Amino acid sequence: MNQSPLHDVHTKLGATLVDFAGWRMPLTYGSIIAEHNRTRTGCTVFDVSHMGRIRVEGADAESLLQRLCTRNVAEMEPGQARYTHMCNESGGILDDMLVYRSESHWDVVCNASNRTKIVDWMNEHARSIQASIDDRTLQTAMLAVQGPRTMDYAQRLLPFDLGHLKRYRFRSGIAMGIAYTVARSGYTGEDGLEIIVPAGVVKMVTSSIFNMESNGEKAITPAGLGARDSLRLEAGMPLYGHELNEDVDPLTAGQGWCVDLGKDFIGVEAMRKLQADGLKRKLVGLELSGRRMARQGYPVLVSGRTIGQVTSGTLSPTLGKSIAMAFVQAEHAELGTELTVDLRGRPTEAAVVKLPFYKRSKN
Repeated sequence: MNQSPLHDVHTKLGATLVDFAGWRMPLTYGSIIAEHNRTRTGCTVFDVSHMGRIRVEGADAESLLQRLCTRNVAEMEPGQARYTHMCNESGGILDDMLVYRSESHWDVVCNASNRTKIVDWMNEHARSIQASIDDRTLQTAMLAVQGPRTMDYAQRLLPFDLGHLKRYRFRSGIAMGIAYTVARSGYTGEDGLEIIVPAGVVKMVTSSIFNMESNGEKAITPAGLGARDSLRLEAGMPLYGHELNEDVDPLTAGQGWCVDLGKDFIGVEAMRKLQADGLKRKLVGLELSGRRMARQGYPVLVSGRTIGQVTSGTLSPTLGKSIAMAFVQAEHAELGTELTVDLRGRPTEAAVVKLPFYKRSKN
């Protein structure tokens, strides 16, 4: 079982620790709802050091990623990050990830549960070309600072002007002898930053974060995986193992925007055929009546007939409604369609609604 470099910090803060994808990580520091709401209204920091961080270098690094990724990474500029998928030959999603392009190399941030699989997949396709794959996960740590106050607070800590850092752009450098990468990205639906530093200095970085005050109170407070899940669900962001897996393709998962069918990549032929033939099922948002939560695997029905399955569900802290995502037969995916979710033997009315459920204000 791996431990975050911040394991001792989490313990001192009273975190409830759980096993997640081979890591011992904080679920909550006392209240998932409080951490969720704090992220929506102020600023929190998540330890996401369990996520895979892979360095790709060499003369053929770009062509390797161009073949493996669904996005067109060749058109990316240094300092740019892009969300993408890697797929198998049948179009099934091996993982979803962020790819960062630097002047001299590339970095891939993937899910903890798929890190070994993705490293092996990349190495397999790099055997006969000039590209090296370096799993740097255990050498580094990663923090996600999220919320509408993030830019104001983080500007006090960072050695460059955040006003020039656009969404899905990043800066790398050295400050006070510490190598860093700071990207304007996240997994909560809020504005925020994801920060990568060497594992040996992350405690010092978090100390600076937690010591910051605003109006006599802690400016940035910790949040755990529980709040991260409810936040991403409100924001309509898919989670591997729920909405995404090797039996689901990006088009069916509603993520055709991150697929470039005009370029060749592993899985593209299957997806071109799927686009031509039409989708048989689609990922939809559901709003349920009442306050009972739908869970992964619960059946979705029309007139007593099963036409889909819930992938994720929660009682939204922000909206005060029971929400879920589900795969349903394509003919039942139109907005406003009335469906039923079987909540352990209790049929509950639901309606197809537009994703995301929550969208942050741009002000």
